[in-house]
Amino acid sequence: MRKALLLLALMLGPAGLTPAQQPTATTPPQNAPATCPDMEALQKKVNDMNARLEDWAALHRYHDANATIGAPAAGEARVVFMGDSITDMWQEARYGGFFPGKPYIDRGISGQTTPQMLVRFRPDVLALQPQVVVILAGTNDIAGNTGPMTLEETEGNLASMSELAHSHGVRVVLASLTPVADLTLPDGKKVVQTVRRPPDKILTLNEWIKKYVAEHGDVYLDYFPAMVDEHGFLKSNLTDDGLHPNRAGYAVMAPLAEKAIQEALSKKPAKIENRN
Repeated sequence: MRKALLLLALMLGPAGLTPAQQPTATTPPQNAPATCPDMEALQKKVNDMNARLEDWAALHRYHDANATIGAPAAGEARVVFMGDSITDMWQEARYGGFFPGKPYIDRGISGQTTPQMLVRFRPDVLALQPQVVVILAGTNDIAGNTGPMTLEETEGNLASMSELAHSHGVRVVLASLTPVADLTLPDGKKVVQTVRRPPDKILTLNEWIKKYVAEHGDVYLDYFPAMVDEHGFLKSNLTDDGLHPNRAGYAVMAPLAEKAIQEALSKKPAKIENRN
């Protein structure tokens, strides 16, 4: 019996395999790592995620630019615009530029939500000593860009920014959210914006902003009526993707913003009471 078992072992070879099953020099190891054609894209995504974790509010974005801005000149009506991509893109030349000749400073960051803006409100707004701050924020909260948020949480962040501004003698302009639309692009691709940003939530938040402004002495900058069509969506001629204004969209927004700024400048700066 022992001789029979020994003979069988010699026939099967290592690991109990027959000679035909034995690995050859050209057979790749069974545990060789699989190749991944998307590895570069995955690595970029990991790098982007790490960068966000290290600087969640993107305080680095305007850090160096803020350091080069001195105190306002005598008589200068400095204005800072705080917002997300709609504000961020406004300074691009293809959209007509950002209020040429005006002492207005753009501090928008694409994709941001109100909690991120609240974190950078001191370095990107208050430290620049503006007379007016124009805040356009909330659409990315509704979309859940930094996680699920309730409208009440967004409202609280907007109120906190307003209170911070008042405590530093800065007049506040709170803007309505702009409408969105679902579009079919020239290449046939369909872009759906109303799922992540339901129009009813935009309307509800706008109503709250309007009410808050009236109760706290701020100025309400209402972009919505000038940009909405008869169906309640963003006018197709004012956007290329159903969310962001195009050159024509910013041309509609600019005079409305200018009017609100002038109204704010006509107001006496208010300060909140010390509640300590």
